[in-house]
Amino acid sequence: MQLFWHRRDLRTADNRGLARAADAGDVAGLFVIDDDVLTHAGPPRVRFMLDALSALRDRYRDAGSDLVVRRGDPSMALPAVAEALGADRVVWNREYSGLGRERDLAVASALADAGVDTTAVHDAVHHEPGSITTNAGDPYAVFTYYWKKWRDREKADPAPEPGAEDLVGRDGLAAALAEDGTGSLPSLDALGIEAPEASVPPAGTTPARDRLDAFRDGPIFRYVEDRDYPAKGCTSRLSPDLKWGTVGVREVYAATEGALDEAHERAGTAAADVDPDADDAPLPVESVREFQAQLAWREFYTQVLRYNPSVVSENYREYEHDIAWREDPEALAAWKDGRTGYPVVDAGMRQLRDEAFMHNRVRMIVASFLTKDLLLDWRHGYDWFREKLVDHDTANDTGGWQWAASTGTDAQPYFRIFNPMTQGERYDPDAEYVREYVPELRDAPTEAIHGWDDLSPSRRESVAPEYPAPIVDHAERREQALSMFEAARGED
Repeated sequence: MQLFWHRRDLRTADNRGLARAADAGDVAGLFVIDDDVLTHAGPPRVRFMLDALSALRDRYRDAGSDLVVRRGDPSMALPAVAEALGADRVVWNREYSGLGRERDLAVASALADAGVDTTAVHDAVHHEPGSITTNAGDPYAVFTYYWKKWRDREKADPAPEPGAEDLVGRDGLAAALAEDGTGSLPSLDALGIEAPEASVPPAGTTPARDRLDAFRDGPIFRYVEDRDYPAKGCTSRLSPDLKWGTVGVREVYAATEGALDEAHERAGTAAADVDPDADDAPLPVESVREFQAQLAWREFYTQVLRYNPSVVSENYREYEHDIAWREDPEALAAWKDGRTGYPVVDAGMRQLRDEAFMHNRVRMIVASFLTKDLLLDWRHGYDWFREKLVDHDTANDTGGWQWAASTGTDAQPYFRIFNPMTQGERYDPDAEYVREYVPELRDAPTEAIHGWDDLSPSRRESVAPEYPAPIVDHAERREQALSMFEAARGED
């Protein structure tokens, strides 16, 4: 029989590794709760993970099987379960982070010592890291070039879901595993994890598909127009599903291809008649393609992490000298609490606190503010996002933070510094987003919100007495940021 080890692929449909195991029949699914992984996980992600595991177990049980759950070191748990079940092979989907690959090597070694074969399958992204490279065979460091090859490369169809006849029956699992049985899912408290203060979205394949369908049926056609405006809600909200694999990347892409066909029909064009690099593509077509580009960004950063595992803690881009980041615990605390006196920044940080999520445009704004206005190390922001986001993904978040900090691959140039007031006015013109998350400003005039930094103390007191004044002067800090980066570059 085969044992399939679930990790960041908490689904039975469009799961290439599970489908590979099912080809040989008699598959049992297993998940190991690894305490070493939990040390890097914030409460919202653990809550989502446990809910997704519960949904996954239900899917196995509906098919007459069950999900085996163990807690501990995978290099000890997998050989033990394999021996109890008489499994002659363990299959899993590859991971691409440094820690993930180290763990998988240790598990493979332990299983080999136990006489159990292993198979690692490509699943988490469409195109495996290292398969899209420059002509010289090097991983791309610029997204645009990567995207053009990613876009034009054929994508695999969703993998078939195993049927009940492919799975080990629930009674057989329980009998083989004796007194340990299939195991129970622990509570957050049993794991030593505090309950998240944020609301966490429903987890599992069914809610993931509901989110995908809702996005596919309307917002995807407005994506270019609306995606930068947080109040318009033009976001798929699929990021936690892609992070935990409650829906497969091939299933998501197939939905976007269906939307692209519909977009061509709406525009009265055939796919072959539209140049993918043209600037005048019909808007619905351009919108679907732009969302597909966001899927490609996810894979681009996965490749960056695979070949540069140190980006989790070190700058990708080398400067001649160290960047002289400031140390300012009070400013960092104000940023975390959403009390910087910059309305769109504070709205974003409070959305993070309330929903374990933040709109992508706002993520860029708050990251720029931390690194270019507060002049604080991007790693402080990365650590906070890792703790608070339900969709935290090491590759995406290191890529995003280093982009904002001008230290990453294909990063924002150090001299292009977001003005948080201008960004708020441009992307939240009616201050709807700010008012939703910053109640102190709910009754403030729009012009006062967008001009908060220019108001006199007495005017601020009369408009919103509970909301703080800006903690820094943007114009002054912009000049300091330029000087800081120029010094790091070795410029006089």
